Amino acid sequence: MASTASPHTATTTHLNSLLSSSSSSSTNHNNKPSNLSFLHTSSNPSSFKLLHSVSASFSSSKTTICNVLKTADISLSRDLKGVGLVPKPTILVSEKLGEAGLDLLRSFGDVDCSYELSPQDLCAKISSCDALIVRSGTKVTREVFEAAQGRLKVVGRAGVGIDNVDLQAATEFGCLVVNAPTANTIAAAEHGIALLTSMARNVAQADASMKAGKWLRSKYVGVSLVGKTLAVMGFGKVGSEVARRAKGLGMHVIAHDPYAPADRARAIGVDLVSFEQAIGTADFISLHMPLTPATNKVFNDDTFAKMKKGVRLINVARGGVIDEDALVRALDSGIVAQAALDVFTVEPPPKDSKLVQHEYVTVTPHLGASTKEAQEGVAIEIAEAVVGALNGELSATAVNAPMVPPEVLSELAPYVVLAEKLGRLAVQLVTGGSGIQSVKVVYKSARDPDSLDTRLLRAMVTKGIIEPISDTIINLVNADFIAKQRGLRISEERIIVDSSPEYPVESIQVQISSVQSKFASALSENGNISIEGKVKYGIPHLTRVGPYSVDVSLEGNLILCKQVDQPGMIGQVGNILGGSNVNVSFMSVGRTVKRKQAIMAIGVDEEPDKDTQKKIGEVSAVEEFVFLKL
Repeated sequence: MASTASPHTATTTHLNSLLSSSSSSSTNHNNKPSNLSFLHTSSNPSSFKLLHSVSASFSSSKTTICNVLKTADISLSRDLKGVGLVPKPTILVSEKLGEAGLDLLRSFGDVDCSYELSPQDLCAKISSCDALIVRSGTKVTREVFEAAQGRLKVVGRAGVGIDNVDLQAATEFGCLVVNAPTANTIAAAEHGIALLTSMARNVAQADASMKAGKWLRSKYVGVSLVGKTLAVMGFGKVGSEVARRAKGLGMHVIAHDPYAPADRARAIGVDLVSFEQAIGTADFISLHMPLTPATNKVFNDDTFAKMKKGVRLINVARGGVIDEDALVRALDSGIVAQAALDVFTVEPPPKDSKLVQHEYVTVTPHLGASTKEAQEGVAIEIAEAVVGALNGELSATAVNAPMVPPEVLSELAPYVVLAEKLGRLAVQLVTGGSGIQSVKVVYKSARDPDSLDTRLLRAMVTKGIIEPISDTIINLVNADFIAKQRGLRISEERIIVDSSPEYPVESIQVQISSVQSKFASALSENGNISIEGKVKYGIPHLTRVGPYSVDVSLEGNLILCKQVDQPGMIGQVGNILGGSNVNVSFMSVGRTVKRKQAIMAIGVDEEPDKDTQKKIGEVSAVEEFVFLKL
C-alpha cells in the first residue's frame, strides 16, 4: 500500500508548529490586509497572471512592474475600484501640506486633513487609514502602529528627518516609511547661510536695538567670513550645498561625515576630516547631521571644551544633537561666541528658555524648509512617494527598506513570483515537530555574483516560507527582521553557470535542512528538502524535486507522485482525477533511471477530495504522493 500525505486542508494546524521560534510576532494582524502590495504576491493565480512573454509583459502599457509585484487582492481591488465597488484608500494628513500635494493625493484616494491631533486622537483615527503623512510635529510611535491593526501601509514624512517616526515599529509591522529629502535641500542650505551671515554681522540684534530706539554701531561690530574655516558636520544633501555656498563666500571648508565619499567632497574643494579635527580647528561649525542615538547630544560639555575659543555655531538640522544647557554654559564662558539656531530639542521651546533669550543667540522657528517653492516641492514629493507606495511601487526615498532600483525590480519581476512559490512549496513538504531553522537559497546565474541583487528574492522566499504557517505579513521591509525574530537563518549562495547573461537568474533552488519531509523523494543526497525552479516565457516553473527533474508551470495546485516507472501510470492517475471532476492542467514525468522510479508532477485546477486522494494512494505502482497548494 502506498503511503499517502494528508490533504493540505488537514495539515493546517500542523503547519503552525513548523517554525522553531514560534512565539507570536508583535505584528499580530487579525484580518491580514495587504501591506506593501508590491511585495505581497498572491497564491491565487485566478486573480493574478503574468503575461506569457517577458518582453511583452514589460513593454505592455497595461502591465508594469507595479502590476507584476503587487498582491492579487490589491490587483483585484484596483480592478473593482475602477467600477466603483471598492472604496479608495484613506490618507490621513496630520500637518499642513501644500495644495499641489493635496490635489495629487485627492486624485488617488480619500484625504482626511486633521491637524493638531493628540496622540490619543491619532491612535483612534489610524485604524481606518491606509497612509499617514506628517511633518516634524506628529510623533508616530509604536502605539500608533499597534492601533493601526495592520492596515497602515505607508507613513510619509514631509521633510528629511524621520526621528519622529518609530522606524523599528514600522519595520516590525511591515509599514513603509518614506520621506522627502530633496525638495527642501536648497531652502535649508540657504537658511543655513542666512543664519551664518546674519550671526557674523549681528543683524538680528542690531535690528531689535534700532526698533527699540537705539543707535549702537560700536556694539554690533561683526566678523568677516573670508578666510575663516567652516566645519560642516554632516556632508549630505544640505551639508554639501552649504559647503558650496560657503566656498563662494571665500571660506575654507572642511567636513566630517563617516559615510560621505571623499571624491564627492574633493569635487567641490572640501576636505573630509575627523570629528575632533573638525571641531578643534573651525571658526564656524554648521550642523547637518540626523538625530540618532549616536548623535543625540553629541555637542555637550566635553565637545565644547575641545573647540577653539570664540567658535560660532549654526544648527539647521536637529535640535537634539545639542545639549542645550551645555551650550548656554559654553556661551557664558566665551568658548562659543555666538550661536544661530533654527531647531530645538523641544519645539516650540519654553518661553523662558535661557538659550532662546541669550544675548548671543540668533533664533528662528524651524524655518529651514519654509520657502514657498520648498513647501510646494516637499508636498509634491511626499505625495508622489505615498501614492507610489499605495500603488505597489518601491519609493526611492524609502528609509526602512533596502533600495532596489526600478530597472532591477523590472528585470526580477517574474523571479519574484518564482521565489515566493518555491518558498510556499518547500514549507508544505516539511513534516514533524523539529521546526524550520535553516534555509539556503542558491541562485544560478551567468552574471558576476556581485552584480546580482538578491535582496528582493530572499525576501520573497522568506515570505513564501513564513506566511502560510503564521498570521504575519512578510514584505521587503520586514522579511529579514521577522526571519531573525523566529530563529530562521537564511543563507544564500551564488553559482556562476554557462548560460545567457541576458537573464539575471538561470534558476533558484530552495533547501530546508534538518527537517523531515512528508514527501521523501524531495530530499537531496545530503538529506535536505530541495526544490528548484526557473522562469520560462515569463512563467515560473518547477524544474527539480530532490534528485528528479520535472517541468511544470507553478500555477493552480500540484500533485507530486513517486511511482514505479512503467507504462500506463499517467492514464491511471488521470482517470482517477477525471472521474472526480478534477481538471488536469498539465503533467510531467521525471526519472533518474529508466524503468526504476519516477516523479509525476500533475497540475490540477481543483483540490481533490479525500476519497480521490485515497484512490491515487491505492494505485499499486504509486509509492508516495503529496498534494501542494500554490
